[in-house]
Amino acid sequence: MKDFPIAISLLFALLSPVLLPCSGDSTGGVEDDSPATVCIVGSGIGGSSVAHFLRNYSVSTGLNQAKILMFERHEIVGGRMRTVTVAGDTFEAGGSILHPKNYHVKDFVERFNLTVRLPTPIEESSAIGIWDGKRFVVKTFGSGTKFPFLDTIVSWVNDLYLFLRYGLSLLRMSSFIENTVDNFLKYYESLESRPIFDNVEGMLKWSGLYNLTKLTLQEKLSEAQLSPLLVNELVTVITRINYGQSVLISGLAGAVSLAGSGGGLWSVEGGNWQMAAKLINHSDVTLHLNEKIESISYLENHYELKSTKGNSYKCDVTVVATPLDEVDIQFSPTISIPKRELQHTHTTFVRGLLNPGYFGMKSLSDVPALVGTLEDPLIPFSCISILRKYSKTDMTYKIFTRQPASDSLLDELFSRRTETVRIDWGAYPKYHAPEVFAPFILDDHHLYYVNAFENAASTMETSAVAGENIARLIISRFMTKESLSSSDKRSCSSGLHSDS
Repeated sequence: MKDFPIAISLLFALLSPVLLPCSGDSTGGVEDDSPATVCIVGSGIGGSSVAHFLRNYSVSTGLNQAKILMFERHEIVGGRMRTVTVAGDTFEAGGSILHPKNYHVKDFVERFNLTVRLPTPIEESSAIGIWDGKRFVVKTFGSGTKFPFLDTIVSWVNDLYLFLRYGLSLLRMSSFIENTVDNFLKYYESLESRPIFDNVEGMLKWSGLYNLTKLTLQEKLSEAQLSPLLVNELVTVITRINYGQSVLISGLAGAVSLAGSGGGLWSVEGGNWQMAAKLINHSDVTLHLNEKIESISYLENHYELKSTKGNSYKCDVTVVATPLDEVDIQFSPTISIPKRELQHTHTTFVRGLLNPGYFGMKSLSDVPALVGTLEDPLIPFSCISILRKYSKTDMTYKIFTRQPASDSLLDELFSRRTETVRIDWGAYPKYHAPEVFAPFILDDHHLYYVNAFENAASTMETSAVAGENIARLIISRFMTKESLSSSDKRSCSSGLHSDS
């Protein structure tokens, strides 16, 4: 599944038209044979993937010599992949976890010799608590001892405890996740057997995932005969952690969220943003940092991009690889996309010591390493987890909240704070059912939107999958344009020869 065939290059070599000069017009005009310019707005995993796959797939096509310009409004690349430093340690503040079957990003890491980072023992601790605002309704035992056989026994005890509480619904949930992942794996099939999609709906229908976007996760899990207790407790905790939302999100986003709670999760040592940086560096991209695009206009046969620095750029193809929900880009002609809001996640990193009294406990050892919460507006946080344990009285924690975490809240949660870092990021769409999707192609020419796929699910891997499809779509449509142009030229050239 993780091999990505390059046979499309041979296919394009056979299909690529021979461009013949045509000088049959009375003015003797000369066709502009300069390389095409592709402009990408956004340097996250979506935009960098478009650049990468354009370079890989456009051999022997009219785009093989294309100039790629990339615009990033911030001073660093990576989009919503970013890190923070607390107590000298680096932690993910944006997109954090990768699934073992995320084959595009696995390829990126292997291709560029990046280092895989596995969870630390404290991050992998099986000590999980579900807090209802007054007490822990679920609380498992912690592992991570120096004796593996003891950890195995603890794991068995926890499995038995959860099975006694949720019964066969746990197995049904696993089956639901596996079926979704299996359908998603179709996006890694060979290029010859996999269509190029010009809309999100078609892309989802082909893989068998579209129906999951028509109902809420709660409805889909009810169809799968999961118990309400499991959905209201464990599933709710997972969706609140991974998407900051309840089980009323769409079924597909919910299934992806559940898949992100399994085993084998990983990240990139030093920060996931390095994947975007490597993709950009190895794709011969001209990168414009700290340059915000404020307008995109189509002028007869090209796009004009204007930035807040007063610069203007001429582009044959333009790719928007940033959510349009919170950026102010003026389009001419205007474009039409469904209105969408982003779910903001407020991530707070605290070095200090949690207050066990907040949870009605006398000892900190009684508080689980990961505290998840039920869907209750009176509970002021979604989760709290230990990221690093320096000593029994000194740790770094990560807190997710839907609103900014005030000092008063943090003073209640912690008995001591020596360092606090707050991050507010528009993390992912607010999911609904049925979902409505923006188009991949925003006009009748070559204006593309990678983030249209985010209404299906928002992860680093889904952005890479969407980016790959956009690259194939650009090449396919650009070749069609070239073929028509070549046909006109050959007809004109034939006429000239017959006159002689």
